[in-house]
Amino acid sequence: MVSPAFKNCEECPIRHRAVCAKCDSDELALLEDIKYYRSFSAGQHVMWAGDQMDFVASVVSGVASLTQTMEDGRTQMVGLLLPSDFVGRPGRNIATYTVTATSDLLMCCFRRKPFEQMIDSTPHVAHRLLEMTLDELDAAREWMLVLGRKTAREKIASLLSIIARRDAALGTANPGKALTFELPLTREAMADYLGLTLETVSRQMSALKRDQIITLSGKRRITVPDMDKLLLEAGDDSDGGFLI
Repeated sequence: MVSPAFKNCEECPIRHRAVCAKCDSDELALLEDIKYYRSFSAGQHVMWAGDQMDFVASVVSGVASLTQTMEDGRTQMVGLLLPSDFVGRPGRNIATYTVTATSDLLMCCFRRKPFEQMIDSTPHVAHRLLEMTLDELDAAREWMLVLGRKTAREKIASLLSIIARRDAALGTANPGKALTFELPLTREAMADYLGLTLETVSRQMSALKRDQIITLSGKRRITVPDMDKLLLEAGDDSDGGFLI
């Protein structure tokens, strides 16, 4: 069990975006009784596809990848889990995807059976979970467009904008100022996720830096001076939607 830096749910950095976002104090107390924290080091597997799942969880910090393996052994990264994202499906006790920590990861876990009972008895949890499920569906449809129609430069810009916007939504960015964040993926992982070669990822990252769309500090620290410019490079408008 891990002792996080915050003492209770009210201080949690993902409190206003996680599955508990709409819970009142009584409901948070119920969640406190069934929750525990788990940490994973970068590269460590959280679960394998086909494993029995006795918990569901929210990502508190760090990033994890979702991968699926074909019968012949080929593996494809099919999604990323960012802070506040939900892991697992109530009502299903078998993991559908392999989940792997791509950076050091902290998860707030809930025992599955009591959590499923809370869904039946607590409208706020059920409603928020539905919202998150629909958001995930929208994100999956958006990502189909990224992979199917966008250029390599647009794919890189799209991924960077998704991570930057999530940091901003979690309150780690200053409104109206440049966005700075730690890229949670290696360039090899970016290439796998985006369906590109490592050389293409490196070339496009360098091009975005040269064109002053981003600045780089070290290998992972990225600053976006003007979010609107990055969204234009991604084929998005300033609200995060696609330009048509």
